[in-house]
Amino acid sequence: MNDNTIVKNENVKNYDIKNNSNLLFIDITPLNVINDKFYEIIKEMDHHVSRPVKDALILLLATVFVVPLMRKFNTSPILGFLAAGLFLGPNGFGLVHRIGASKTLAEFGVVFFLFEMGLELSLSRLKSLGMDVFGLGYLQWLITGFILAFISLCNNASIEISLVIGFGLALSSSAFVLQLLSERGEVGTRFGRASFGILLFQDLAVVPLLVVVPLLATGGGDFTSLMNALILAAGKAAVALGIIFLGGRTCLEPVFRFGASAKSPEAFVATILVTVLAMSTLTESLGLSDTLGAFLAGVLLAETKYRHQIEADIAPFRGLLLGLFFITVGFGIDISLISGNFLTVITMLITLLVIKASIITTLGFFFGINFASAQRTGLILAQGGEFAFVTFGLAQKSNLMSPQLSQLLFLIVALSMVMTPFLATTGFKIASSIESKRGLMGARKEDIANAKDYVVVAGFGRVGQSVCDLLNARLIRYMAFDMNPARVIEARNKGLPVFFGDACRPEVLKAAGIKNPKAVVVTLDDKDGASKAVNALRREYPSIQIFVRAKDAKHQKMLQLGGATAIVPELLESSLLLGGAVLLSYGTPIEEVNSLIEEARKKTLIDAGLDVTGLTNFSSHNKNDDKKI
Repeated sequence: MNDNTIVKNENVKNYDIKNNSNLLFIDITPLNVINDKFYEIIKEMDHHVSRPVKDALILLLATVFVVPLMRKFNTSPILGFLAAGLFLGPNGFGLVHRIGASKTLAEFGVVFFLFEMGLELSLSRLKSLGMDVFGLGYLQWLITGFILAFISLCNNASIEISLVIGFGLALSSSAFVLQLLSERGEVGTRFGRASFGILLFQDLAVVPLLVVVPLLATGGGDFTSLMNALILAAGKAAVALGIIFLGGRTCLEPVFRFGASAKSPEAFVATILVTVLAMSTLTESLGLSDTLGAFLAGVLLAETKYRHQIEADIAPFRGLLLGLFFITVGFGIDISLISGNFLTVITMLITLLVIKASIITTLGFFFGINFASAQRTGLILAQGGEFAFVTFGLAQKSNLMSPQLSQLLFLIVALSMVMTPFLATTGFKIASSIESKRGLMGARKEDIANAKDYVVVAGFGRVGQSVCDLLNARLIRYMAFDMNPARVIEARNKGLPVFFGDACRPEVLKAAGIKNPKAVVVTLDDKDGASKAVNALRREYPSIQIFVRAKDAKHQKMLQLGGATAIVPELLESSLLLGGAVLLSYGTPIEEVNSLIEEARKKTLIDAGLDVTGLTNFSSHNKNDDKKI
């Protein structure tokens, strides 16, 4: 009986398995049919979409994901774009096929990047940095370029290729370094100013370098023909400069005024695009680099009232096209070179970082920068720059450099950029260790050099730090004093010129080496303390400007009688913002609200005794821009 039961159970079991398998087969078949149909539809859609459209979609999709991911990891998007190009290009998964078409479009990113650099080169900025640009920056690029060129020459490279390699690798990454300085609030530090000055000169040096590279390719190999080509290029450049500066100063202002008068963002952006492309086409037609024309167009517009609006309008184009350019650079990076040339790659990378860091640190020391700041400057600028990609790419395009060599150099520059955050952190730790041993009081020689041009900030609290941030933004030199040791230590560890002491006492300023400051800003929130400070400073420095933080309108009048410019920040900004919020809730257009707030702020400055003539013109221009937008 048990055996029969077992047999029956086995039969049931087998029947169930068979039925289950049949049921499974019945369920899967429709899914397979659906999948096959889906793939047929996808294949049909793919057949109707052209290859350039596919490539554009892939590149745009990569751009969408790269920037947020790199921001999340707190690093430069340049590395993300290079990695995207590496994976999408022929050395990766080969998803992008029409590489030539992509590179043609990406070259406009470089053009707009040079245009934006020209916009940044205002005369006031160059003047404020002085020797950091034309002394330290010039010597760094020249010495580093020649040393790296000599090393290349010793490794059997030709003179032309050695010069391109040396001066191309002597450039550092403006995008990478300025992002780090801005994020850490270190632009106004001594090492930040030195770094900015060196980068500014390198930006200037890029233009002639891009002009010379094609000449080196056609120079015939001997010194005489090369010099003849350079002289011819200099003559063409002089003609281009004359046409652009004479015509530009005459025509650009009316052209942009006409574009702005249309009160249309499309018309204004079109004016910018026409200006950039026309200038770059002019220089290219003279046999020079198209980037030279774009750069000069930016320089001409840097001193106009349209500069800030232009920067805001071209930012999306420049960012997208420049990102596309770095993706196309990534197409040429062959990561397999590391496995085949590991020792060569590591040796070249270490040589580049050590030589650049050593030269910049040594030069900084000779220019009066202390070792803590000099080594930070050297380490943060030791990498290769984005314009090394442009330079080597142009050399390859001009048949001066082989694709294999350019790919190797692309890889070295990319790896050096990856090292930048680590080098910056190392420099910070070394500087913090040195600063912690110095104490709080001692001002170094470079801290008080040309102290007559300094702004003295008394108090480094919330208001004092805001004032210093504004001074940093305009690269105006300052020295801040505070009576809170912990606050001073924190600021000094960042490399900021903040010292322990009471800046409201003239004897403290004299002890720090400050004899004739340009201005003094008193940010104390104590009424009696602020009044005593104004009286003491006015007795010692009868001709300087004293700006002081007032607590209320009565305190403001009292300070003004003492000869100070007094502002009530708590009452002013909070009341303006509160009133603006009320107006917005009643449906008032935001342009009108901004205009009313600006007028009220201007009236407050006039009541405080400030000349706002220039501000009036600027405000009226902003109002026009607001209406245009």
